[in-house]
Amino acid sequence: MMVSTKKNKAVQILLKNLLAWAASLLVIIPLLLVLLNAFKGDGETINMTLALPKSWHLGNFATVVEKGKLLKSFLNSLLYAGAGTVITVFFAAMAAYVFSRRRSGGMSALYMYVVLGMVIPVNYVTLTRTMQMFHLTNTSQGIILLYMAMQTPFTVFLIYGFVSKIPEELDEAAVIDGCDPMTLYIRIIIPMLKSALVTSGVLCFLNCWNEFMMPLYFLHSSEKWPMTLAVYNFFGQFEMKWNLICADVLLTCAPVIIIYLLGQRYIVGGQTAGAVKG
Repeated sequence: MMVSTKKNKAVQILLKNLLAWAASLLVIIPLLLVLLNAFKGDGETINMTLALPKSWHLGNFATVVEKGKLLKSFLNSLLYAGAGTVITVFFAAMAAYVFSRRRSGGMSALYMYVVLGMVIPVNYVTLTRTMQMFHLTNTSQGIILLYMAMQTPFTVFLIYGFVSKIPEELDEAAVIDGCDPMTLYIRIIIPMLKSALVTSGVLCFLNCWNEFMMPLYFLHSSEKWPMTLAVYNFFGQFEMKWNLICADVLLTCAPVIIIYLLGQRYIVGGQTAGAVKG
């Protein structure tokens, strides 16, 4: 009986591993396809296979940067995503701290109102009229504000879970020692939220970097386009040259992959520790 039970467990573990490998291949194969074809010549990418390049064409990337204006688009994306992330995390952390410490009826309702932004769809008609009214259409400031508005609900929700785990007795002890509210927040609370801030910052940056719809609707000048729109425009111009398109996609994804790899341990640990409780 014991032998049969062990065999059943071994079979279950094997099946789970096979299922995990199959799911991983669904993600890895497209990435590998893009990676290999980015280094091929024009004639080799007609069928988009996983075969190794006959000769490695590193010049594809130089062509993409020059013809796709990726340097300007990269700086635009860095500005939009970077500024949007820093400002969002800064204000969301303060809001989450206040919401977690003052759980009266009014504050609880306001917190629910903020986090509902995660599920409520965007009304682009009203949003367009609002952007036009404040002359924010086709401006860097407008896109950064839109990114902030989109990312604030989830960021507040995520950080709220972390702050809720910090004992309120620490606040009381700091006040007794003479700390004013700002000193308490900066010197006591912020150092304890390092993991939460890094987690929310990385996720916010990735979401802002990958955003496509907002720049498409509200940025009319190609000089202000981020990387996502640059790839879209490049595909329209070179739709038959898959090697250049793959090189373009690879360059666009590289910053996101690097940021994720640098912060993945904070993301995994942060989401399980904070967001579940929040």
